Amino acid sequence: MKISVELTLTPLQDDFEPPIINFITKLRNSGLKVLENPLSTQVYGPYDAVMALVTQEIKVAFENTDKVLLYMKIVKSDRSDYEPHF
Repeated sequence: MKISVELTLTPLQDDFEPPIINFITKLRNSGLKVLENPLSTQVYGPYDAVMALVTQEIKVAFENTDKVLLYMKIVKSDRSDYEPHF
């Protein structure tokens, strides 16, 4: 089963960029399809692989950042080729 996961990591601190950069870099290096925009990062692939990666990297981000918020959306399908029709 393929899934699409959208993540927005928001460190609640003045120096917020390093935790975000580290989080996205680890997602990029996973070998899964990763797309980014200014507001979020999307990861696409098989359920087990995506969820293992996301679980692991959320834990690392939470351990390394004192106050952090994470928004996550999961869709049951690979939406990586989505293009608007308008």
